[in-house]
Amino acid sequence: MKGSLWLAWRQQRTAVVAGVAVLLAVAAFAAYSRAGMLDDLRSGLFDRCEPGPLYCTGPDGRILFLDIDPLRYLGALNIALPVLIGVFWGAPLLGRDRELGTHRTVLAQGVSRAQWFTSRFALAAVSAAALSGLTAWLFTWWWRPAEDRSYGLFWYETSALSGSGPRVVAAALFGLAAGTLLGLLCRRVLAAMGWTLLVTGAVTLLLELLHKTRALVAPHTYTSAGSAPKPEMGDKWSTGHYGLITAGGQRSDVDVCPFPSGSELRQCMAQHHFVARFYEANPAGDYWAFQWTDTALLGGLAVLLTLATVLLLRRRV
Repeated sequence: MKGSLWLAWRQQRTAVVAGVAVLLAVAAFAAYSRAGMLDDLRSGLFDRCEPGPLYCTGPDGRILFLDIDPLRYLGALNIALPVLIGVFWGAPLLGRDRELGTHRTVLAQGVSRAQWFTSRFALAAVSAAALSGLTAWLFTWWWRPAEDRSYGLFWYETSALSGSGPRVVAAALFGLAAGTLLGLLCRRVLAAMGWTLLVTGAVTLLLELLHKTRALVAPHTYTSAGSAPKPEMGDKWSTGHYGLITAGGQRSDVDVCPFPSGSELRQCMAQHHFVARFYEANPAGDYWAFQWTDTALLGGLAVLLTLATVLLLRRRV
């Protein structure tokens, strides 16, 4: 096994070194940008700002924001990791040997198919998990001081929800597994890279759509009386679905009684037999529900694709 591991390292060292270089660059940039963000927070300018979505204004009346665009870029990089790893690491992992025919030489030297696959895939999987896990941690470390603030970044924004946490690691392993399987199926590495780009990109976009529609994590329903203004949503992620509800549980659109509060709203609600207003949203605690749901889905896909690769190796190689 030492010989096959050594060969796997020889073939993947460029990818490993490139990953380490990217990680070091990201870490340096994150440390520099986070230090600047903390300096802004310590300046006292943001001390007047309360948590939540309501905008906070400075002494000159302008809305206050932190410079968190670089943080969003890191989140976008984490979201793109399964595509990058799948295309540039997974697809050539076995596909390059099959395209060039060098796998026959390796297998002829007493290396079993299991050793040939395991040594390559294990090294790639450990490296991908380490890279994605560390970049996800860097994002969280950078994000926490400005988490769920009007001048910062809320948990439900795409760069935070999909660019942090364990789902980033599961997504990276999914990308690797998808690329490895497609590299084995296709006769040319370039074709495998193209198919990997298509598959991993489609799954990434599909997950974002499922987030937006709350198909995987259902929203909560919150109600409030019509006699007073509804409580602030805070750091909840609204579905945009508001309305009124009767004692029997029937719901109607908010446009039926389009008044914020007061006597007009009470009169309209009484006229239509409404007893409360409602809105649907996911509380901040659902961040982990989204995380573990995505992790289970992407991790499960990674396991299934890896098993399919193992079964296919018995016939294709």
